[in-house]
Amino acid sequence: MTGSAERPLRVLVTGSGGPSGIAVLRSIASERITTLAADMDPFAAGLYTVPAERRVILSPGSSPAFAEATLEVCRRLRVDALIPTVDDELLPLARLRATFAREGIALVLARESTLLVCLDKWRLHQLCRASVRVPECRLADEHLDPWAPTLPAIVKPRSGSGSRGVRLLERREELARLPRDGTLLVQEYLPGPEWSIDVLADSRGAVRAAVPRARLKVDSGVAIAGRTLHDDRLEAFGRTVARVIGLTTVGNVQVKAAADGTPALLEVNPRFPGTMPLTVAAGIDMPLLALADALGEPPGHERLEFRDIAMVRYLEQRIVALADFAGADPSAAPDGPRALGAPARGAVPVGGAS
Repeated sequence: MTGSAERPLRVLVTGSGGPSGIAVLRSIASERITTLAADMDPFAAGLYTVPAERRVILSPGSSPAFAEATLEVCRRLRVDALIPTVDDELLPLARLRATFAREGIALVLARESTLLVCLDKWRLHQLCRASVRVPECRLADEHLDPWAPTLPAIVKPRSGSGSRGVRLLERREELARLPRDGTLLVQEYLPGPEWSIDVLADSRGAVRAAVPRARLKVDSGVAIAGRTLHDDRLEAFGRTVARVIGLTTVGNVQVKAAADGTPALLEVNPRFPGTMPLTVAAGIDMPLLALADALGEPPGHERLEFRDIAMVRYLEQRIVALADFAGADPSAAPDGPRALGAPARGAVPVGGAS
């Protein structure tokens, strides 16, 4: 995996303000790869892990201009590969995959069909229920009978990731008051432990590795203490889900135990998870392997082995020169995310040039 004779590969990673983006930036950085960091927030910590000329301020992934503008900045910055790590960005970029390919830019990103399934938990459960255990689930629409679900029950958004909008309901009247617009799911309460399974599939859909992780302490949906573990049942579960959804890169399968201890599927994050450093430290560098595959060098057929290891997270500061900081000029400090084309100090906006 090399760039041209004149320069290393140039790889742009989005979401550099979050743990996923920072994990990928750290994993792939090497003499052969020049990393560029992107985010919609000029104060995103990961931006400051690269020199100012390699920082990019993006519009939100929900912006209609996002994908085309990101393609343009990849052209201008001579990017060889793009790794998105933000849910809102995935579908818009996947829909332009052929255009990126014509420009010689590889996307480290699941297929559009896979994303459509994973970003809709109702659709995901319907697809996987014949292959793995899924929790009993009902759509909160006009057909919902508030007397049907067993209580307590979990109510969660049909789309979205992490713990946002998830709550425990214990009374029938709470169920009766739910909006019936089809945006919420009423799901069986799973009382057991929770696991994440990091899965690597190659561009042909062959599953190369499945690494289960115990989520020992979670804060705002992100594991801040965990460990890898060899568990044949969980590894098989992750591999099966990856095959059913047609995964062709890295994904994260979220699993929780039912009352009888059986693993049940919660959701699939079709991108790099924030706890990826644990899997990398355990011996399988999924970001680097997925990048190589997207650039035409798929992993071999041998079984990828990992070791059992634990991790705790802690805050780590990044000290930067004041002249290199987006907030150095108080009058320029943003009230919110910067609009398209409004650069932070020292950063290249989407649509700009280096």
